[in-house]
Amino acid sequence: METRRLELLVALARLGSMREVADEMGVTTSTVSQQIAALARETGTVLLEPVGRRVRLTPAGRRLADHALTILAAVDAARSDLDPAAEPEGTVRVAGFATAIRRSLLPLLASLESTRVRMLIAEHEPAEALDLLAEDAVDLALVYDYALSPRTFDDRFEVTPLWKARWGLGVPAESAVGGLPAAAGVDRYRDDGWIVNSRNDADERVVAALAALAGFTPRIAHRADSLDLVQDLIAAGLGVGLLPEGMPMRSGVRLLPLREPVVLLRAFAVVGRGRAAWAPLAMVAGRLVR
Repeated sequence: METRRLELLVALARLGSMREVADEMGVTTSTVSQQIAALARETGTVLLEPVGRRVRLTPAGRRLADHALTILAAVDAARSDLDPAAEPEGTVRVAGFATAIRRSLLPLLASLESTRVRMLIAEHEPAEALDLLAEDAVDLALVYDYALSPRTFDDRFEVTPLWKARWGLGVPAESAVGGLPAAAGVDRYRDDGWIVNSRNDADERVVAALAALAGFTPRIAHRADSLDLVQDLIAAGLGVGLLPEGMPMRSGVRLLPLREPVVLLRAFAVVGRGRAAWAPLAMVAGRLVR
């Protein structure tokens, strides 16, 4: 249905006269009559009935006029939403890994309270988040890779780097007796079990790369998604695993810095190609980068 015809129908319901509609809308009475007739053909419904020398809306015409108010309001809202000069308004759906949610998203929430933009946040590993983005189930994905094992993004996505963080090797405290060296090699742990992520293979690939440089193949002993659980497994003597520098270490765990090579996690904001101009998403993405 042509929205212009719906506007004429709404005006007719309000004014009750085609002449008054024509005067208000700046068209001829004939144009009003023709457009309402075309709308009746589009809907397959009789919209007008004669009353003496005038016409009035049929019950179906009045129902359509009621619907038209909602339809026209939605069209106006869509135009406003797409207007780059308008105040951003809408809900941005975000899928991201836990560290990025804590570090990047949560600090933004307070700054959004004074705006008309809201966020819906879901915790997902990178592959899951990118799948949701490809399916248009989310608007923004926060993902990561490691410099030792870079992720390849296909041309469906637009990618913006956010921040980087160094990771070290978490080991049982008793194995690090004598103090922490300036840089720890992984070769001393060639006979230990290794703990890797259960939902993402990025850190397993990094562990394999580190071990290959040291001349051995790591034995994957356990898989855990939670970094807190990784620490618990390490403290129990069940293996060693990668942990971020700056994370508080629980009793029984020591973090050895890795410098040759450095293990660097890189965080990215990813949106669907062509979607970055949507005002609410542009606001959130811009604040994330800043």
